[in-house]
Amino acid sequence: MTAVATARSPSPTSRILRALPIIGRVIREVEREIDTVFYLIVILLTALVLALKIWGLPVLVLTAVALVPVIFVLLIMVTLP
Repeated sequence: MTAVATARSPSPTSRILRALPIIGRVIREVEREIDTVFYLIVILLTALVLALKIWGLPVLVLTAVALVPVIFVLLIMVTLP
């Protein structure tokens, strides 16, 4: 008997995200090498520091407001059995 690997077809959301120029390239790079995530974190923090230097405190407030749903989901994931 031979083992047949079934290829999963990507979801429509995944196909749309991969079609976007910058986001799709980042997704493909992270899939290829997981260490790319650390470079991405450094790039985002650098962009945050530069934005803070240019626009000041409103950047921190908007960043915190944008991260509220992310932290909420992470807290729910931690509390699940």
